Amino acid sequence: MDSAKEEIQDPRGRGLHYQKGDLFSCPPQEALAHCISEDCRMGAGIAVLFKKQFGGVSELKAQNKKTGECAVLMRHNRFVYYLITKKKANHKPTYESLRQSLVAMRTHCRENRVTSLSIPRIGCGLDRLNWAKVSVMIEEVFQDSNIQITVYTL
Repeated sequence: MDSAKEEIQDPRGRGLHYQKGDLFSCPPQEALAHCISEDCRMGAGIAVLFKKQFGGVSELKAQNKKTGECAVLMRHNRFVYYLITKKKANHKPTYESLRQSLVAMRTHCRENRVTSLSIPRIGCGLDRLNWAKVSVMIEEVFQDSNIQITVYTL
């Protein structure tokens, strides 16, 4: 196993892959995802980098997605997912709103044959959710899919 990339799996064969480094250095064919609010402010944390890298705030707002849904942009031949986990930028998400957004993203991934996804520790930076709970939730939501998820940490 490469020391830069750790693969952690549970006994049932599921698992998230972990990669140290910059999320935006992931392979160009992989979809990306992160969490935002309904108002699409993206004024703090990794959301600022997504806004700078991919733009599209007006496209996201036009999708008029609500908490528990998932907005999507197509950029550079890959999907970029915006999990809508809260109403306003200064609110905090719930585990339930994150789960609903993950399910919406999984549905889009399946419908569009997405097989690899790179994410930060979603919901666990400024949003303060617990990664131990969130990682289990992601594994549960994606357990019956063929989607490989790589979690990037700096």
